[in-house]
Amino acid sequence: MVENKKSMKRKRMEQILHELIKNSNRSDHELSKVLGISQPTVTRLRNQLEKEGYIQEYTIIPNLEKMGYSILAVFCIKYKAHKKELVKEMSKDAALEQSSTIFSSRAQGLGKNAISISLFKNYREYAQHIDNLSSKWDDLIEEWASMLVDLKGPILKPFSLKYLVE
Repeated sequence: MVENKKSMKRKRMEQILHELIKNSNRSDHELSKVLGISQPTVTRLRNQLEKEGYIQEYTIIPNLEKMGYSILAVFCIKYKAHKKELVKEMSKDAALEQSSTIFSSRAQGLGKNAISISLFKNYREYAQHIDNLSSKWDDLIEEWASMLVDLKGPILKPFSLKYLVE
């Protein structure tokens, strides 16, 4: 019986999470109507999802082109193996100080061990980023490659997490 209650609670939490992924702007009152759960229960379960770290933040996905961005750059990087500890020390601070960087992490594949994704308003900003990258990280990077996405070009499937739950 206790296991069944836990299972039902987890199912409801998952339903709330899925609905919030589709639209994080929904109120607990709206969610309660859609899911057929009382509003206080929705509030309690949403708070638990936040406390347990399932919900990290509430945000929107803006139209990047309308915000003035024209380039999304994906950088695949291979750091020099003998500089691994120095890279660990410097990477987090460097990623956080770059406002154009929207994602940065260790990675594996294509012979590389890190990835970074950045947004730029124009090619000049991208080129400046490359110059800064080269001057600051040249002795730590063995090789790197970038792929540029034209945000003004045709986009076959726009970025959204809602696809996870549809």
